[in-house]
Amino acid sequence: MSDEHKGAERNASFGATMKAVFWSFLGIRKRSDYEKDSASLNPVHVIIAGLIGVMLFIGVLVALVKFAVS
Repeated sequence: MSDEHKGAERNASFGATMKAVFWSFLGIRKRSDYEKDSASLNPVHVIIAGLIGVMLFIGVLVALVKFAVS
């Protein structure tokens, strides 16, 4: 492992993880960003951020349906 990657192992903030998951939900990711994120994001944070993203997505869909039906 190179010296530049030793300090960056799995130490991204939860906010950076949420940002990466948000862009992944939209499908707008550069390959270089994906590779950088896969080296620095904590897998537990990714799972939690994904669950939060899914809940927000479902909440928005439910709100849109309620608005459209009313």
